[in-house]
Amino acid sequence: MKEGTSKQNAVREADLTPDEDAVSPAIAEPQQACDELKDRYLRLAADFDNYQKRMAREIETRTTFAIENFAVELLTVLDNLERALQADDVGLREGLVQIRKLFMTILERHDIRPIECKGRPFDPKKHEAVAYVVSDAEEGTVIDELIRGYCMRNKIIRCAKVVVSRGKEE
Repeated sequence: MKEGTSKQNAVREADLTPDEDAVSPAIAEPQQACDELKDRYLRLAADFDNYQKRMAREIETRTTFAIENFAVELLTVLDNLERALQADDVGLREGLVQIRKLFMTILERHDIRPIECKGRPFDPKKHEAVAYVVSDAEEGTVIDELIRGYCMRNKIIRCAKVVVSRGKEE
């Protein structure tokens, strides 16, 4: 009877293990759709990863190119400074004035402009007060600019260091 029992167990096990060739259509279609979506997801993920890497390289290239162009323009200023240092005392001041004009032109070309301060109300977003002194000007008015501030495309890149009026002392 032992042989009959083992044959029955073998038949039952065969009934329980699905035949891979005979997968029911109810399972095959969703499995195929799932596999297709997984494949599509993996391709999209790889494409996106490649896109991110390409954009990072492009941004790096553009940044390097922009800095390089700006540096070349500043080298012109340095060349003129070196020529001014070789000039006599009379030509030195005139050379420095011309170099300053050239430098300001380069800054303006890159939309970098000085912040006007003198005679205007103190603005903590644009100014850094280094002194608060008694003067004939109205209280809170900038009366002197120690270090000029600059903005680039309406963004402050360096605040001006200023002296602010405390008003008349009574």
